[in-house]
Amino acid sequence: MLSRSNWLILGLAVLAATAGGYVDHRSQQSPPMDPILIGQPLPALALPDLDGKLHPLSDYRGHRVLLNFWASWCKPCLEEMPALNQAQAKFGELAPIVIGIAMDEPAHARAFLAAHPVSYPILLGRLTPPSTSLQLGDTREMLPYSVLIDADGRILATHAGTLSTSQLEQWLRPIHSTP
Repeated sequence: MLSRSNWLILGLAVLAATAGGYVDHRSQQSPPMDPILIGQPLPALALPDLDGKLHPLSDYRGHRVLLNFWASWCKPCLEEMPALNQAQAKFGELAPIVIGIAMDEPAHARAFLAAHPVSYPILLGRLTPPSTSLQLGDTREMLPYSVLIDADGRILATHAGTLSTSQLEQWLRPIHSTP
């Protein structure tokens, strides 16, 4: 049988473990969307593709764009990529353009894409501070991270973590103009 002091120590240990678990759980939840970025113009960024050719993101003006930040070592990113590929194919040219931004070493991104190709363009993000994802509101630099941009180049939404199927469909659903 435990003595009174041992029960006290055990109780404090359980309390500390519970508090630690709660803090850890809260720290892993996606932070709320940064309202400062919403409605702001996309920063002037030009990112290289896997061959080193620069692509200014302003070239996509006139189209909605879904920027999806990923890395070859990020398991949730790799699980999300087939869904992005399928959604892009499902909605076609009327949907936002999906652009994958690899927050990874070029060789790692190339090797991954050779084994798991996608039909949307892949650009390489800047890894040195401030990283490309940080410039677009990923304050925790958590992957995957997605940014939805309207046709005028303004940020509509951001999301840290994997996009749910319903959210992905909502973001990629074509906007039908009314006559």
